[in-house]
Amino acid sequence: MENIIRDKLYKEFIEPTKQKKNFIGIEIEVPIINLNKEPVDFDIVHKITSNFQKEFNDFSPNGIDYDGNTFSLKNSKNSDIVCYDCSYNNIEFAMGREKDLFTINDRFITYYTYVKEEFEKYNYTLTGMGINPYRRYNKEIPIPSERYLMLYHHLKSFNKYNDIPMHFHDYPGYGMFSSASQVQLDVHYDDLVKTINTFTKIEPIKALLFSNSVLMDENKHVTCYRDALWEYSTHGINPHNIGMYDVDFESIDDILNYLETLNIYCVMRNESYINFETMNVMDYFKKDHITGEIFNNDKYEQIKIKPEIDDIDYLRAFKFINLTFRGTLEFRSVCTQPISDTMSVAAFHLGLKDKIDELDELISNDRVIYHKGYTPSELRKLLIQDELPAFINKKELCGLTNNILDIAKEGLIERGLGEEIFLKALYNRVKNHTNPGKNIIKSLNDGEDIEKVIKNYGGV
Repeated sequence: MENIIRDKLYKEFIEPTKQKKNFIGIEIEVPIINLNKEPVDFDIVHKITSNFQKEFNDFSPNGIDYDGNTFSLKNSKNSDIVCYDCSYNNIEFAMGREKDLFTINDRFITYYTYVKEEFEKYNYTLTGMGINPYRRYNKEIPIPSERYLMLYHHLKSFNKYNDIPMHFHDYPGYGMFSSASQVQLDVHYDDLVKTINTFTKIEPIKALLFSNSVLMDENKHVTCYRDALWEYSTHGINPHNIGMYDVDFESIDDILNYLETLNIYCVMRNESYINFETMNVMDYFKKDHITGEIFNNDKYEQIKIKPEIDDIDYLRAFKFINLTFRGTLEFRSVCTQPISDTMSVAAFHLGLKDKIDELDELISNDRVIYHKGYTPSELRKLLIQDELPAFINKKELCGLTNNILDIAKEGLIERGLGEEIFLKALYNRVKNHTNPGKNIIKSLNDGEDIEKVIKNYGGV
């Protein structure tokens, strides 16, 4: 059975990377904010969704909730998806794959501008902040659909895990108020090991550049609280399912070994999700049956199922760098950025992907943050703080970060499309020793109204 499982993992996660492709996929989650400081009215959301479909008639519903409301629209021509993520408090723009950033950016700005102007008619707005600054006003109600009810049920189940040495936070609904900017890139089989290893080592630098998730009124010294929201939830019961790798892979076999250490917590039967206690995927397949819970007629009921090899399809990790069934690497550690800087995330990853050897050499020889007794995960935890630790020289850190940006810029220049322009905001952040999260904290400490930040971060 173990060989069957391993072969299935290889077929689903590794085999697709052997295709020669070079596309870019981008997902941008954006909080919806009711400037009246009241809960987002979902009826307004549904009206705007309907208006969007009429305005952009290539879009049609591909997700309908249990109440008959559309929560996802897909473009039949370019596969763009405009949907709501976890709840109707968050909107997501999942852009269909393309070969250049300008094409993606033009379409994103078109959709975003229309939706924002529609919301503004009701004194609502959209903004590029990784945690909704008005989260305390909103209702934490998941989208009434199979996937999102299952996900929220899983996250709320943390009280069942009393026998593990782990602290859980008090925000099981964090998916309804936190937003990310994710990038999917085609990385070929031959480059998979080095790309994962090298990008893992620059996660601390990415924290320095992109942090933008400040939990208002709590933990205001942390610039990227999203990390903790994932780590100290039921997704983080097995730390291999979230965060960073902190190991150097030497081969594809090493990656497969890692996949075998992941936990599984849900499957589908007859188009219905079944939740069960999160467990190692190899242990799951050793069991004759699993007792789980299924949502039926507005309540959860117990159900027994027999593991099937195709249940591998529901093995979902939430790593900072994820292998996907599409044969891509998904980079998912970055918060939603101020909207005018949205493409900086994809530009950074795309430029470095094509210069992985140069990046690997730079990081392997680094003495600014590495070779000081800290792992990549430990360094990232330090660099999402508002203040740098004393052992890091600020000037040298800026130099290292600029060198990484220069490599990304060179990679983009070699593509010959002018995409390096999207890195400008990142160079400015290094020059000013800041990032969006630090700017939020400074604004709050200076007594600036959060509404001004919301407006600035939402402008195109």
